[in-house]
This record gives sequence, structure tokens and C-alpha cells, in this order.
Amino acid sequence: MENRVEIIEDRKEFVCYNIKNKDMKLRCEENSASGAVSQRACVYCGARVVLNPITDAFHLIHGPIGCAAYTWDLRGSLTSGSELFRNSFSTDLSEMDVVFGGEKKLVGAIDEIVKEFHPKVIFVYATCIVGVIGDDVDSVCKMAEKKHSMRVIPVKSPGFSGNKSMGYRAACDAIMKLIGEKKKVEKIHGINYLGDFNLAGEVWVVTGYLKKIGIDVVANITGDGRYDDIIKAPQAKLNIVQCAGSMGYMAKQMEESYGIPFIKTSFVGIEDSENSLIQIAGLMGNEETVKKAEELIKFEKQKIKNDMNYYRSRLYGKKAAIYVGGGYKAISLIRQFRDLGIETVMVGTQTGKPEDYEVLKQITKEGTVILDDANPSELEKFMVEKGADILVGGVKERPLAYKLGVAFCDHNHERKHILAGFEGAVNFAKEIDLTINSPVWNYI
Repeated sequence: MENRVEIIEDRKEFVCYNIKNKDMKLRCEENSASGAVSQRACVYCGARVVLNPITDAFHLIHGPIGCAAYTWDLRGSLTSGSELFRNSFSTDLSEMDVVFGGEKKLVGAIDEIVKEFHPKVIFVYATCIVGVIGDDVDSVCKMAEKKHSMRVIPVKSPGFSGNKSMGYRAACDAIMKLIGEKKKVEKIHGINYLGDFNLAGEVWVVTGYLKKIGIDVVANITGDGRYDDIIKAPQAKLNIVQCAGSMGYMAKQMEESYGIPFIKTSFVGIEDSENSLIQIAGLMGNEETVKKAEELIKFEKQKIKNDMNYYRSRLYGKKAAIYVGGGYKAISLIRQFRDLGIETVMVGTQTGKPEDYEVLKQITKEGTVILDDANPSELEKFMVEKGADILVGGVKERPLAYKLGVAFCDHNHERKHILAGFEGAVNFAKEIDLTINSPVWNYI
């Protein structure tokens, strides 16, 4: 089938083929090209992605009801405590509020929340409408803190003010404001786990590994996170960052403000899970801790050995296309596919950084398509051109894959099953096998 799709002129520098002996200058970290139908979400959504898993926080969206509906219980983040975070609450701004302002409505909403729910912290999200009409959300939150003697944190997230990465940064600023100014505290032998949002309970898998090798977690930021733990975060000796795209900015802030060093880790796939555990054990423990980590890895790999060999035999030689949010996940997925005998022929991210794309170039083969902030037209073009057997992405990419007769795996925030750690590696391989080798493709 001839592929006649053309790349928009303004997008050409955001797409390239991997050429090993040539410097790759891929444009990234910019706002989406107008008219390109970007797959990115808005600033508000980025902020909500990071903050929503704080389980005992109250999330109040100051804006029209549609913004609240957009993120209502769409994510697979699980909780071991409060269920309050699962709901979205809105000031439900209407046309009259746009004309006369919504500050009084916001004040009334906060008063009602305190009376009915008594949360420890309220996050107030400023949406596009609020950015346009100019409600002073900062002042309302300050007055509410004094009035109710509790934390009320503004999240400056009008959707038009940038891209999804700006929303991540707005959320990190809100968390730093929650924790407070520079603190000199007595350190305890523990870590903070940043950038894992406990999809399907993955935080519990990773913290379970760490507990087995003798390393405690001070705060999960933000998967299954709690107010009381998060404000103790400055006591940790090390920050480990799972999703650097969303929480790398905060890790740097915490290093500057609280003197906590950080490392980037990944528990996506066997190879990265193994490397991360050894690295953490080496930094936080002694020879005994490293030995425990090695024994744990050996045990977990042996436990899944037969299953993984079975799926490798069924998947060897297939071709994969990847389009995910951050660079860290794309890098891990390429390694995970390689372990299964699958070649990655196309890889892209929504919020990747120059250093991410440099790594992607190094670990993919010559001719692999690499793209930043792709749109459906580009994804279609290169999936067809490269003969991809499967697309790994988020919920927005699913219909595209199926329309092209290509298998699909959801690796985004809507999923309900674990894909992290050694257990997750088996689940991932099983899902890839089920979709690639489904009998339905025989009828297309």
C-alpha cells in the first residue's frame, strides 16, 4: 500500500531517521505546531497527572465542569488509604461567572469543602477560563489558609499557557510549596520515591522490593502519597526518580532546597529493574544490602524464567512502534522489547528532552524513526512504512492502531494491571503476545 501522507512543513525538524554516524538535531521541548493535531494534553492535565494520586488531598477545579469531567477517575492510581482523590470537584463556572468573576464562588466552595470533608490540604487548579478573566486565585487561597488554619495550595494551570510539561512544573511547584521553605532536618535512612503514580499498585511492587533489601521509603511522591508523609520528605537521604519527565524538575529543586541528591531509575522491564535495584542498594546500603539485592534479583528472575522464554519464542522477529509520554519510558520499552526479540522501528514521546533522544538514537538501529510530539497522521505514516506489528501508547492512540490493523498495548495511565518490576515484565510479555498473536488479525 502506497503511503501518501506528507509531514507538515513546521513539523519536519521534529522527525528524523536514526543515522548512526551523523549528529541528530531533533527539535523538542517546544509548544505544538499550530494545526498539527498534537497528541499532547494541556497544562491543567499535566498538573492533574502529578497531583491527583495524593490520596488524602482535595482536588478543586476552579473552572467549567468539563475540566473536572475530563480527569474524573480516568487513572489507574490505587490507594491504601483515603478514596477522596478519586473524585473531581468543580466550582462549575458559568457564563455569568465569566462576566462578573468567580472569586466569590471559589471562596464559598472552599468553605463548604472544609465544613463537609475536613481535608488536610486542598489543591485549587486554575483553568483556562480563570486565566482569561483574571480571578486572583493566589489571594483567595492565602485568605482561606488563614481562615481555616489548613493548607490551601493554588495550582497555576491554565491550559493555554504552555504544554503538558508546564503542567508538570506547576504541580511540582505546588508540592514544594506544600513541603515548605528550606529545612535543616535530621536525616533518616530512607528514600523518597518520585514520579511513580501507583498505576495498578506499582508503587507497592517497587517499595516491596526495597523493603526486602532493607531500604525504607519516607514519601511516595505522588503514587499512594499522603500529606503527612510528603511534608516529611526533606528527611530522606536520597530521591529516586521513576518519571524524570514529570518529576525531574522537582528532584532538582529538592536537591537545592533540602540537600537531597537524586538518581533516575526505571522499573519498566527486567534489565532496568535489575540495574535500578543494584544502584539504589549501592548508594543507600553496604555490601550486605547489595548482596540482598542480588539475591532478590536472582530469585525474581528465576521465578519468571519459564514464562519469559515461552513468550520470547512466540514474539521473536516482530516489529514495535512506541509513542508514550516521557523519554524514560520509551528507553525502557525499547530494552524490554529487545529482551523479547522484538525490534523497535519507530519511537516517539510527548515530552522528551534532548538527552532522552540522544539515548534513543544510541539504543535503536539505523533507520529507526524518532519523533517528538507526533500527531496521528505521522504515526500512521511511519507505522505503515516500517511494517509495525504493534503500537505501544496511550488511550488516544488505540483507535488509530486498530484502524490500521495493528496490535495495541496501553502503557499509559488508564490501565488496571501492573507492568512494572519482574511481575510486570511477565504481564507485559503476556499482553504483547495476546494482542500480536490474536486470531482476529487473520481476518484483516
